[in-house]
Amino acid sequence: MAEQLYQRDIYGETLVKLGSQDKNVVVLDADLSSSTRTSLFAQRFPDRFFNFGVAEQNMVATAAGLAACGKTVFVSTFAVFASGRAWDQVRLAVSYNNFNVKIVATHAGLTVGPDGASHQALEDIALMRVLANMNIIVPCDGPQTADAVVAAASLPGPFYIRLGRPKVPTIENKGEFKFGRAQLLSQGDDVAIVASGIMVFEALRAVKSLAQKGIKARLVNMHSIRPLDEEIVLKAARETKLIVVCEEHNSIGGLSSTIDEVVAETFPVKVVRVAVRNRFGQSGQPEELLKEYNLTSSDIEKAVLSNISAK
Repeated sequence: MAEQLYQRDIYGETLVKLGSQDKNVVVLDADLSSSTRTSLFAQRFPDRFFNFGVAEQNMVATAAGLAACGKTVFVSTFAVFASGRAWDQVRLAVSYNNFNVKIVATHAGLTVGPDGASHQALEDIALMRVLANMNIIVPCDGPQTADAVVAAASLPGPFYIRLGRPKVPTIENKGEFKFGRAQLLSQGDDVAIVASGIMVFEALRAVKSLAQKGIKARLVNMHSIRPLDEEIVLKAARETKLIVVCEEHNSIGGLSSTIDEVVAETFPVKVVRVAVRNRFGQSGQPEELLKEYNLTSSDIEKAVLSNISAK
């Protein structure tokens, strides 16, 4: 059984390590530090932590000001607030100026669970991907969360890192994390499955089940949404002729759309989406919601089986 970890726990612990190494690291939160785990940094470095209360727009604007003064700024709140409520400030104050602000948003996607549609960000990647200069990472598990945060801290410019609420299984044998370079988790030329975030584990389960049916699936962990690893996508398109994209996000504007754009311009193939389709979220337990919105390993397997003959 794979070890299960909270990504936000790893985020908080990694912030403390970064803060110990670099006095220019400052952290901002909007009254959710116990949930986002920035409270760990606050306890260790109270003079470099700022709680803005329920004022996400002010928080992002201040982050831009601190970055203009040479600070490496980490900003955290729930994904629905970071991407939606503060979007104007992210656009003009952060992205337009290409400032060194790292937005690490937690509680993304359907798996927020009982909080329902008002708190389930299904559009956040689309909102961030459209902004010039914005880099986007969606880690698949706890250890990769640490890799993503360290990478963001070491690279200039704005970042959006998307984390979930529940514990997630740790994916073994991923290989070294390289920003902008996807990870190949399994080999196969019958179909390519490209997944991000929690969907990587679901896809891995689907790959194992498909193997028992004689179908060899290539699995790509696309942790970097922007910049995208176009090389691995186009190689998969040429060698498999069928791509199934899996994401805990609206099917419009996120990873699926990114893949569409790449293959359409260079090597058009069929792209099938396992994602949330034209729906808002709703209250429920994470496992129930993944089933309701067709985001399970069984749904991925069905998508492959129903399309593989059409190659």
